[in-house]
Amino acid sequence: MELLDQARAHVDSGAFFAELARLVAYPTVSDAPEGRAAIQAYLDEVLTPALSGLGCEVTQHANPDPAGGPFLVGVRTEGEDLPTLLCYGHADVVGEAGRWRDGLDPWTLTADGDRWYGRGTADNKGQHLINLTALRLLLEARGALGFNLKFLFETGEEIGSPGLTEFAAQQKELLAADVLVASDGPRLDAATPTLFLGARGGVRITLDANLRPDAYHSGNWGGILRNPATTLAAAIASLVDGHGRIQVPALLPPELPESVREALADVVVDGADEGWGDQRLGPAERLYGWNTLEVLALDAGDADRPVNAIPGRARAVLQLRYVAGTEIGDLTTTLEKHLAAQGFPMVSVTADATFLASRTPVDNPWAGWAKSTLDQVADKPVALLPNFGGGLPNHVFTDVLGLATLWLPHSYPGCLQHAPDEHLLAPVAREGLELATALFGAIGSAPPTLRR
Repeated sequence: MELLDQARAHVDSGAFFAELARLVAYPTVSDAPEGRAAIQAYLDEVLTPALSGLGCEVTQHANPDPAGGPFLVGVRTEGEDLPTLLCYGHADVVGEAGRWRDGLDPWTLTADGDRWYGRGTADNKGQHLINLTALRLLLEARGALGFNLKFLFETGEEIGSPGLTEFAAQQKELLAADVLVASDGPRLDAATPTLFLGARGGVRITLDANLRPDAYHSGNWGGILRNPATTLAAAIASLVDGHGRIQVPALLPPELPESVREALADVVVDGADEGWGDQRLGPAERLYGWNTLEVLALDAGDADRPVNAIPGRARAVLQLRYVAGTEIGDLTTTLEKHLAAQGFPMVSVTADATFLASRTPVDNPWAGWAKSTLDQVADKPVALLPNFGGGLPNHVFTDVLGLATLWLPHSYPGCLQHAPDEHLLAPVAREGLELATALFGAIGSAPPTLRR
């Protein structure tokens, strides 16, 4: 327990806050040209020294996709007979999508009670700093990790991880390991230590009813001209009804596996709106085990300054969040056929996938071992989720590298990542460092049966 006491003291002393403040100061925005220089500086001045301090041989690799930035890999080898752990994090953050409240600057870490405000505190600098710190404390205390370590950092996760799949396929030997342990996304809630095994996939769908170049007087033409907004509203309702229930079987997974149902049986999700979504499923099953189709944006005319005219065009952007096992195939064709059959052939469809759905099976031995290990040091039982609700490049590690994936998040759903006032909770950081230290400390003594 002495090592865990050191982990707690590292946060309580203010040392972790000071380290995080330095990381936040780098404006590593991946979707802006000016952010590229900050990203390179972050790799050179923060991550390379951190990995070198862990005794890693550090190499930087060009991205096979010109849309993405470089990759950084650190490798520490302690023995061929030891297990190999792969860790992952991303150096980039999102750009600014609005004003932060008075007194807060995105690039200056600011404490307000238990909330530590700054861009990247939750996504992902605070999270990968916790893991780097846990590894450092372990190495300082024992003189060795007890396992071989590989750490991969990418620089374009916030823009869809361009090139990561190709890089992993090209560098399978470099990235070969027994298991992935990484931290991103939120816990179930702020008070519940959480382990999740994968991520839902995401597809952005644009529906466009572009019927004519001009708007026409609603009195002189109403009743004889097709209204694109009315058409689009009905088209959307044929896909997902007014209570959030998907209406197209092809957009649903074939089943809710019994192992997933059992894993979610005791998971409590707060904040669910009554009557929303498929009521045959519980809130946890809808969020972590099923698909959702959400309308992200609607556009027709000008709602702030409406005129008495039938608009010529209406557009909507939807998003399908889907779990592993869903066959999305040629989703554009599927939706076009459905809309035509419903009488809406004039609505065009485009679909662009982001992250793919993937997860490690709930009954994978690594999952049981990790939960048992964490349960021994956590104040309450650790929630084991088959996947979390958002998207991550988990498929790169499961499908390309063939690894079991264990995600130990150090944030919570209200952290406001991707929005103004992003923050990390000090109690979550403190417990996260304790849990990460315990998990890494146990890797070396994991049963040999877990090895690949």
